[in-house]
Amino acid sequence: MSMKVYNTLTRKKEEFVPIEPGKVKMYVCGPTVYNLIHIGNARPMIVFDTVRRYLEYKGYEVNYVSNFTDVDDKIIKKAIEEGVDADVISERYIGECKKDMAALNVKPATVHPLATREISGMLEMIEQLIHKGHAYRAADGTVYYRTRSFREYGKLSHKNLEDLRGGSRSLLVSGEDQKEDSLDFVLWKPKKEGEPYWESPWCQGRPGWHIECSVMSRKYLGEEIDIHAGGEDLVFPHHENEIAQSEAANGKTFARYWMHNAFLNIDNRKMSKSLGNFFTVREIGEKYDLQILRFFMLSAHYRSPLNFSQELMEAAKNGYDRIATSVGNIKFLLENTKGGETLTHQESGLLKEADEYRKKFDGAMDDDFNTADALSAVFELVKFINTHVSEKSSRAFLSALKEEILLLCDICGLILDRKEEMLDAEVERLIEERREARKARNFARADEIRNQLLEKGIILEDTREGVKWKRA
Repeated sequence: MSMKVYNTLTRKKEEFVPIEPGKVKMYVCGPTVYNLIHIGNARPMIVFDTVRRYLEYKGYEVNYVSNFTDVDDKIIKKAIEEGVDADVISERYIGECKKDMAALNVKPATVHPLATREISGMLEMIEQLIHKGHAYRAADGTVYYRTRSFREYGKLSHKNLEDLRGGSRSLLVSGEDQKEDSLDFVLWKPKKEGEPYWESPWCQGRPGWHIECSVMSRKYLGEEIDIHAGGEDLVFPHHENEIAQSEAANGKTFARYWMHNAFLNIDNRKMSKSLGNFFTVREIGEKYDLQILRFFMLSAHYRSPLNFSQELMEAAKNGYDRIATSVGNIKFLLENTKGGETLTHQESGLLKEADEYRKKFDGAMDDDFNTADALSAVFELVKFINTHVSEKSSRAFLSALKEEILLLCDICGLILDRKEEMLDAEVERLIEERREARKARNFARADEIRNQLLEKGIILEDTREGVKWKRA
């Protein structure tokens, strides 16, 4: 089965065919670093990290670039409030963002470029656009993109220029009287008092937001790329403007496939600070292992709106724990089984049956990265494992099933062995003390320890093979 990707540009699923066989060039718009990332930021990070992981599983060499916007009005505002330079703010929150990404098991990009370190490339592209007649300098040194010069403007968002002129104000900024056309947008703007700035042929100033991604994509991936991705809020004007800039400057198609994840809502309302329904990843991490947040994000197709609520997070926790408990049981049996090292005839047949779940998983992911259906295949494998493994299973059978389920979960970026990390020194000591208490027939103390562990979220199960445990 060939891999299908829904292309925002064409509004249909298309067979995925990279520019260069065996290699994928992928650019994902990253956050503006002025605060801790929120769970809305986390969705594209998790979604497109999973896309990358699946492409790598399929054998592709993926060059994955995701930027940090480290110069922006919000960063400058935060710096002024704290009385520090803007780079102090951006460096702080790049570090915090990377911590959250690591906790979510989002792999570092091949390159994480910073806007402030790519100014020379931005100046070069702006000069190219001026030279080709796609941009012009206003009296105060502002450089605008001449929107109507790019005849295909609107092809990604499917917006009509006349409709934009009549109703939308998305492209409009201060200094309207300087523009040739109200739809033109900023490539370079003059400095303001107290703001960071760079020298340019037009004025001391800083770049507009849209130019940075066009430049960084060209530098690190080339003039044509396979996949450009981000949240659906970026389709217009950001990605539309990127296309206009890049294709006008380079004279080539910018990206073959455009992928966009849908919005995240909070309790069926759009996430908003003003509504009081705004959560950072760090806040969620205080209540849940962030692997549960990752599981939650993958429980719906990336193009479907996703509603975040306490009830749905609890459901995600239960789902994640079902998988983790199954893996934990296999590990326990591997450590304690007396089964043989070779497969029995029956086990060989069962492994062929288990392989069907991987095929279901692959089929779901090949269909526009449908992680919801892929996780359903994982749960079918969990049920199969729980049904067919026992203390009589061979080590070969147990090892094969363990590798199978860990592989599928790794493609989803789900870490399942964190449950071992949850048993800290105190809990381990209590389990051993309880074992000694039972040996001494001090059942009152054994029950007391069981209750202590239950308070810590650890459930004990006494079996013939020893003590098993799982999360509550």
